[in-house]
Parts: sequence; C-alpha cells; structure tokens
Amino acid sequence: MTDFERHNDEIQQNIEFWAKKPILHTIYDEFYSIIAKNINRSIDGKIVEIGSGAGNLKKYVPNCICTDAFNNPWIDQVENAYELSFKDNEVSNIILFDVWHHLEYPTSALDEFKRVLKKQGRIIIFEPCISLLGWIVYGIFHPEDVGWFRKINTNNNIIDLNNLSYYAAQGNASRFFLQKKYNNHLAGFSITGIAKIPAIAYVLSGGYSKKQMFSDRYYPKIKKIESFVKGMPSLFATRLSIVLEKQ
Repeated sequence: MTDFERHNDEIQQNIEFWAKKPILHTIYDEFYSIIAKNINRSIDGKIVEIGSGAGNLKKYVPNCICTDAFNNPWIDQVENAYELSFKDNEVSNIILFDVWHHLEYPTSALDEFKRVLKKQGRIIIFEPCISLLGWIVYGIFHPEDVGWFRKINTNNNIIDLNNLSYYAAQGNASRFFLQKKYNNHLAGFSITGIAKIPAIAYVLSGGYSKKQMFSDRYYPKIKKIESFVKGMPSLFATRLSIVLEKQ
C-alpha cells in the first residue's frame, strides 16, 4: 500500500464502523441535511462530491455524482481534486465532506473548482471546527493531526499528481476560512455562509473508531445541550459548514 492509499484504507475501516454504530446514521443525517440545504438548485449543472468515501451522500442528494481517488464499487467515477475531468462551467455544486483537511494544496484545488463551476455555482464544505472543545477532541482523541501551526501550502506550481502522499490537517478549514490572512486566496468566490456547529452528540459518539459514551436513548437530551451551547461557538463548536459561491 502506498502512502496515499492510506486514505482508501481509512474508507474501508469506516464502512465497518458505520455498520456497527447506528447512532452515527442519526448524527450524519443532520450533517448531510445541512449540506443538502446549501445546494444551489436554481442553476443547472452537475452536482459533484469530491472524496465521497463510502458514498453516503447519495441518500440525501440522489443525483449527486460521487467521486473519489479510488475506484470503489459505490463510486460513480474516479477524480482527482487537482485535475478534474469535468468541462469548464459544467458543474453547479461541489461538495466536500471531511475532505478539505486532506487537501495538501487547497488553493490549487480551489482554482480547479473555479474552472468547472458555473457562475453562482457553489462549493459546500463540511469540516472539523477548532474551538476550545475542538482542540480537545481533534488534538487529543483523533488520530489525524490538527496541523494548526503547520504552513498551509498555497504554491500552485509544485503538485506531482503521480506522487501524492497522505495528508491530514484538521485545523485547515478553520484557519483558511476564519482567518483574514487567507482571504486573498478566495478571489473569484464569496463566502455566502459559515456555520459553527456544536455537534456534541458526534463528540460523545466517539466518531467512527472510538467508544460511544452515551446510550442512544439519551440522544434527544444531548441535542438540547447542543441548543444551549450553540451561542458559544468559540468554546463548543466542533463542526464547520462553509459555503462558497463563484462570482
């Protein structure tokens, strides 16, 4: 297995965890619903998910083209985020669920997304959010690096598509979209929506690989806690939804 193929290995492991954890289906129902609501359906064009993993988005967006770097049976077509096969101005919406933090060259990917998107086409991104709780969850209990102090690569001329390596920096979305110093890399896009989501239930579920810390019957009570702390995102937000629209 090459270093980059670790991504596919994680997908296979997550499929096994998904089958064993019904509460994840409930939690991800809400996540995918947020994504589906942000899709711009007022323009024609293909709806494309980059890095579809297990392909679960199909349940919520049936006409979505699920793509990944790996040719799994549930994937519609193989794509590379840095060199898509779609024509210019052919796509209406691009969806990235827990993919942005795996993009070692995010500005190169943005350029490619801009190329294939129609005017008013959207990029819908769903990612970890680094709040105080986010630091604890992702920094201590998650196997992937937060990468908060690691330089985000904004050089668009150094990608070797044949030698991509495994990359993960869970803090990259919070840094790239919430810190003003990266605004100049969003030329051609406007941020039409940012939501910081507590997702306490997700944290206590243990995600895919960790032990669940509550009984399923307590889920409604945990949702009440989420509602209570929603107004304190710097402390409790663990999920970040970003919507970019092409100008």
